[in-house]
Amino acid sequence: MRFSSLPILRNSVIISAVNKSHFLKLVFLFCLIAFSLAPTITVQAQSSAVPASSLAPSPKPPDVPSDWKGLVGIYGDIIILERNQQLFWRSSDGREKPIYPSKKDGYDFAVEGRVDFAPVTDSAGTVTALTVVFRDSPLRRTDAGSDPSRFYRVQPLKPIEQLRATALGEQPPKETGPFRKPELVELVRMESAFHLDIRYAQDNNFLSTRVYSQARAFMQRPAAEALRRVLRKLEPLGYGLLIHDAYRPWYVTKIFWDATPPEGKIFVADPKKGSRHNRGCAVDLTLYDLTTSKPVEMPGLYDEMSPRSFPNFPGGTSLERWHRDLLRRAMESEGFTVNEDEWWHFDYKDWKSYAILNVAFEELGGLKP
Repeated sequence: MRFSSLPILRNSVIISAVNKSHFLKLVFLFCLIAFSLAPTITVQAQSSAVPASSLAPSPKPPDVPSDWKGLVGIYGDIIILERNQQLFWRSSDGREKPIYPSKKDGYDFAVEGRVDFAPVTDSAGTVTALTVVFRDSPLRRTDAGSDPSRFYRVQPLKPIEQLRATALGEQPPKETGPFRKPELVELVRMESAFHLDIRYAQDNNFLSTRVYSQARAFMQRPAAEALRRVLRKLEPLGYGLLIHDAYRPWYVTKIFWDATPPEGKIFVADPKKGSRHNRGCAVDLTLYDLTTSKPVEMPGLYDEMSPRSFPNFPGGTSLERWHRDLLRRAMESEGFTVNEDEWWHFDYKDWKSYAILNVAFEELGGLKP
């Protein structure tokens, strides 16, 4: 605080000799108090810095046996989940009951309240259904489990190369600015700790075919720098960031739309409006373990079109939910917002400031990483 801003100095014109002496004593006392408090103020300011550990939603829970993780999932109108080293049966009305091992009548598990059930597995040992004593037919599994080959896929309405040629011949929707000048930067060139698993440059995506010709990831510079800050916050906790997709040329959004049957269009962006990926301000990503470099397990798979993809899905295991929530908290700490339907999709706060782009990876310069 500057002394000239004090009312007594701003409003007074004449100070008598007596008042002046009294005033100087007050000023001396004020300075003495200020200097005595300075170390305390400094310490408080330093301690207010947010430690990386505060990003954790709670103490990290232990993992559970692999057979439990294989059982956890969505079966018809019920969810099997784990919390605090206990399995639960969650009904469609949100009520939960604990599950206990049981061998009565040949069934493997019993829900408190005398609901007995047994898992049905395929030749690979994957749980595909539950037989329940009071149901005439098994409860079929409706999520992808842990098998990426079982997530949502569509049969493209036309060959992708034909759709690509059509999309490249069209233009994005016209927009009114003003917009910032685009400055796309390649994530792995900015920071080698970013790992890539670009699914649309592979065939393990919802179209079962490659759409990108190069496995690359770009973002507008402010968004990329914010993402690097997220990475730095996660490293002390033992995690890195694995990128599935970032900037997406508009023509690819057009391919997705034209390839998807009408009933599946709720899962893809309308090219008439464009995608935040098209603006270079959206990223699809997950965590990887710094020790093993392997992706961590989440409650659902990337690009899985099921309730497991919701950021607040109550199922999965405690550790899977902890990883999902850690990712969200870290991203939100640097100006990203999670998509309401996809735990892996985050939009940067300034996405409205950038126009839709339709520049192919091949035109962005540099060598393929």
